[in-house]
Amino acid sequence: MAERATIARPYAKAAFAVAREGGTLAAWSRWLATAREVVLSDEFQKLERSPGVSTEQLEGLIAGIAGADLDAQGQAFLRLLTENGRLDFLPEIATQFKALEAEAANVAEVEIVSAMALDERQQERLAAALRTRLRREVRLTCAVDPALIGGAVVRSGDMLIDGSLRGKLERLETELTG
Repeated sequence: MAERATIARPYAKAAFAVAREGGTLAAWSRWLATAREVVLSDEFQKLERSPGVSTEQLEGLIAGIAGADLDAQGQAFLRLLTENGRLDFLPEIATQFKALEAEAANVAEVEIVSAMALDERQQERLAAALRTRLRREVRLTCAVDPALIGGAVVRSGDMLIDGSLRGKLERLETELTG
């Protein structure tokens, strides 16, 4: 996965620079998010493996679905990805573009996975604590994973805080066995 991120990074940075310079960050963000969903879809995966479908046709499909958000520079970018055989990297490019956008806006994207759903008050308290720690505005995304048993896992960029009971048990097992 790290290799895919490494390959996607220069594309995301270039796309971000073009969008920022052109004042079209919102449109680029929308079309890249749309392209991400298209490329990750089962239907696209089947088409991509089909011997009768060319990469140019896949490019056209993405462009058609992206619609008006895809300007001339976006089309050129999409063409570049097609020529370099990188259409399947659109999900990683979109994710990194979004991270660059958040960084420029001084916003941290934070994912919280907890054993039980967090109520609004708990989310607000976590957001306040994370704002203080990260010195940024915080945009929370919450998910539930009962396999954590208790507690939560917090991710933002390179930061990972594993406060889950499952994580604590795994660390204890590692200490005891080896």
